[in-house]
Amino acid sequence: MTDSPRPRDPRTAPADRWRDTLLAARSGAPGPDPLPYAENLLARWDEPQRRYHTTAHLTAVLDRIDALAGYAADVHAVRLAAWFHDAVYRPDRTENEERSAALAERALPEAGVGQAVTAEVARLVRLTVTHDPAEGDGNGEVLCDADLAVLAGSPQEYAAYAAQVREEYGFVPDEAFRAGRAAVLRQLLALPRLFRTPHGAAEWEARARHNLATELELLGSPSDPR
Repeated sequence: MTDSPRPRDPRTAPADRWRDTLLAARSGAPGPDPLPYAENLLARWDEPQRRYHTTAHLTAVLDRIDALAGYAADVHAVRLAAWFHDAVYRPDRTENEERSAALAERALPEAGVGQAVTAEVARLVRLTVTHDPAEGDGNGEVLCDADLAVLAGSPQEYAAYAAQVREEYGFVPDEAFRAGRAAVLRQLLALPRLFRTPHGAAEWEARARHNLATELELLGSPSDPR
């Protein structure tokens, strides 16, 4: 029996999605109340240093996972990985993914999730370092495609995304930021495919590559990664 709907604050919908995912990932095993875990994660996603890696990004990734769910072997693990993939985020540090994965490894067993699912969630979080899942890794393909789909936005949406990323790195001087950002863009463009699911490849690949190449050109760097 589920709780009856009741009015909540604007963070209600993500908390409800967390509850549903966590209960499904438990597969009937007992565990503590999901809500405190949702509150902790949402507080992390709402930290003041964030401009792009916010609850809006989390919600967008979860929405895209819903659209790509049929390609995943364990969509509940993918959804949990989305919650944790940027749960630890400091733009002045390089170990965010590792620390986020470690957080999942601590929190999920306490929340009632089994060892195998916990390990898969942590693996998926670490995969977002490269966004380069192995062939046949359906879970990894869905998470990485959902995370990178922002690259395929309209010119206005992509410009807003790029501006938010620049704001997060506001402490970095312009020249250093341009060099670092260009390196990231070249790394993405060098991937044989940005998107691995059939939907992502068909709907997002061409537009994302155009957006990346355009930003790279605006940064004053050549768009050819070689």
